[in-house]
Amino acid sequence: MKVCYVDEAGCTGPLPSATSNIQPVLTISGMMIDYADLHALTSGVLDLKRRFYPNLAPHSTYLGLILPEIKGSEVRKNACDASRNVRRHAFGYMDGMMSLLEACNAKVAGRVWVKGIGAPLNGMSVYTYSIQSIYADFQNYLQSMNDFGMVIVDSRLKHLNTPVAHSIFTQKFKSSGDTYDRIIELPAFSHSDNHAGLQAADMMCSAFITPLAIETYCKGKVASVHVRPGYHAIKDRYKIRCQRLQHRYKEASGKSRGGLVVSDGIAQRVGGAMFR
Repeated sequence: MKVCYVDEAGCTGPLPSATSNIQPVLTISGMMIDYADLHALTSGVLDLKRRFYPNLAPHSTYLGLILPEIKGSEVRKNACDASRNVRRHAFGYMDGMMSLLEACNAKVAGRVWVKGIGAPLNGMSVYTYSIQSIYADFQNYLQSMNDFGMVIVDSRLKHLNTPVAHSIFTQKFKSSGDTYDRIIELPAFSHSDNHAGLQAADMMCSAFITPLAIETYCKGKVASVHVRPGYHAIKDRYKIRCQRLQHRYKEASGKSRGGLVVSDGIAQRVGGAMFR
């Protein structure tokens, strides 16, 4: 049994101008692991919290450390801090999380949307399409492993979750057959407080992929608080490791699919630029 944890970083609103403080990139990614590795992943997340944030929940039990979440957006911000000690602490936590994902044989697929400056953006369509894309990649992953799986998505509001789930419903139960026959159900929407998998997916999405995308596609074109000078250090440190985590595959036609697919609304650069 495999589990795919899905999280997002950024917002679904458009970017009105190059100087707007709206987030310029929306990342929606899925992290796939084998259920056999879930306990190791959970223990690893708890150990990292206890090591790097010993005062996080001083009156809590060991398992209680799962409740307060270390947000990837804060970690990436600290990795750009003026203080060397703050940067070192952030990179230590990121190194530990990346090594944990590698040890658990995690695979990643998703969509990176670089917003066009002044261009419209249909947030619901983009989010729904991204979930469908992750489902298709997860389906391929399960076929390649001859296994079955389920998808757990970090919950938003009910009126946002429902149409996304319905879009998967129509693909699973259409008269011509189940498009995602290896995925046992519609996405289960849950809160990250009790899921080490969702917390790890948030780190992957927010602390690794998003700064790589902003550094690659927005630097020199967008001038806002979200384009930080320190992101080059994150890209230099993790681009190859992120690239290797991707679940990439070829269709029967020979076309490459999967991994982190980038839609660059600014300069239409290719996705591979993120790892160069």
